[in-house]
Amino acid sequence: MRIAVVGTGGVGSAFAGIARRRQFFEHCALADYDRSRPEALVAKLDDGRFSAHAVDASSVAGVLDLIRETKADAVLNAVDPLFNVPIFDACFGAGATYLDMAMTLSEPHPERPFEQVGVKLGDYQFDRADAWAERGQLALVGIGIEPGAADVFARFAADHLFSSIDEVGIRDGANLVVDGYDFAPTFSIWTTIEECLNPPVIWEKGKGWFTTPPFSEPEMFTFPEGIGPVECVNVEHEEVLLVPRWIDCKRVTFKYGLGDEFIDVLQTLHKLGLDRKEKIRVKGVEVAPRDVVAATLPDPATLGERMTGKTCAGTLVTGRGKDGSSRRTYLYHVVDNEWSMREYGSQAVAWQTAINPVIALELISRGAWQGSGVLGPEAFDPMPFLDLLGVYGSPHGVLELA
Repeated sequence: MRIAVVGTGGVGSAFAGIARRRQFFEHCALADYDRSRPEALVAKLDDGRFSAHAVDASSVAGVLDLIRETKADAVLNAVDPLFNVPIFDACFGAGATYLDMAMTLSEPHPERPFEQVGVKLGDYQFDRADAWAERGQLALVGIGIEPGAADVFARFAADHLFSSIDEVGIRDGANLVVDGYDFAPTFSIWTTIEECLNPPVIWEKGKGWFTTPPFSEPEMFTFPEGIGPVECVNVEHEEVLLVPRWIDCKRVTFKYGLGDEFIDVLQTLHKLGLDRKEKIRVKGVEVAPRDVVAATLPDPATLGERMTGKTCAGTLVTGRGKDGSSRRTYLYHVVDNEWSMREYGSQAVAWQTAINPVIALELISRGAWQGSGVLGPEAFDPMPFLDLLGVYGSPHGVLELA
C-alpha cells in the first residue's frame, strides 16, 4: 500500500509516528502547504518509506498532482474539514481510497437553526456515495477517535452485547491541564469552534435528525481511569449522522465535557463575531476572524510537554442485553498524556485521534475491511479493529454501569 497524508500538524505527525512501527505499507508521502513541516518530520522519522511534499489542500488539481506523483493508493485527509471537498473530489478523480477524521461541513437551517437541520455534516459526501459505489471505490469517512473508534464501539455493542438499543450516546471528557496558558485548546480551535457553536444534532427513530441550541441538555458523567465526573453538553458531531445509517437504535447523541470556562470563551468569541469563517477586510488585508483566533493560540501539537492528565473517548449504550435484561455499557478508550509523550512524542489528544486511521489502513491493506461507496466505521466488522487496538498497545475498555 502507498499512502499520502495531507496535513502534518499534530494528528498528521502522530499518524506518521504510529505508522512507522508497522510494516503494512510500502510508502507514505507526508504533505503540507509549508514543505518545511513534512521535511522536518521525515528527518525525525529516519525511515526511507516516508517522503516530504508540498501541497495546496484547497486545490483539487494540487491534490491530484500529489496523488499521481506519489502513486498513492490511499489518501488520509489530516487537515481542517474546510478542505474536505477538494481532497475528497481529488481522490475520486484519481481513483484513490479516501479517509478522513471529520466529514464535510454543515450549514444551519436558514430560518429555524435550533430546531431543524440544514445541510448536515457529510451531506456533500453521502450525496456522491452512489458514484463512488459504482466505481467500486471506497471513501471511509469519520475514522478518527470521535468519530471513528466511538462508532466501532457502537457497532461492537450492537453485534455482541445488546439485543435492542435505546440510545447510543457518545461521551467525551478529560482532565487535561496545560501549564503556562490561561486558554489553550488541545485540539484544532478552528474545528472546536465549528462543532461547539453550530446547532447540536440529535437523531431519534420516527423523528429523524433535529437540532437544539448549543450546549443543551447538560449532564454529569463519571469518566473512568481517574478522570472522574465531568459535565457534558450536546455539540454537533459526526457520530449522530453516522450511527443511525447502520445501527438499529432509538436515539443517538453526542455530548462533550467542555467545562464552564471553555464554554464562556466560545460564547464570547461568538458574541464578538470572532468565530466567523467569512473573510473581512482589515487595513487592506482580507482575513477570516476565526483564522486570526487560531493564529493567536498555541499550536496544539506543541503542547504535549506542558500537558498533564488523561483524555477519554467513549460510547454509552443503553438498552437490552443479549439475555433480555436492562443494560447500560460504556465502551471507551483512554490515553494518558505522559504515556503518549514518552512512547511517541505526541500529545494525548492528537495521538488518540491518529491511531485509528493507521489501524483502518492496515485493515484495508489486509483485506479485512472491504467496501465501496461512502462508508462510516459502523459499516465494518469491529473485531479486527479492536484486536489491533490491543496489538498497538492501547486497548479499549468496557465499563458496565448501573
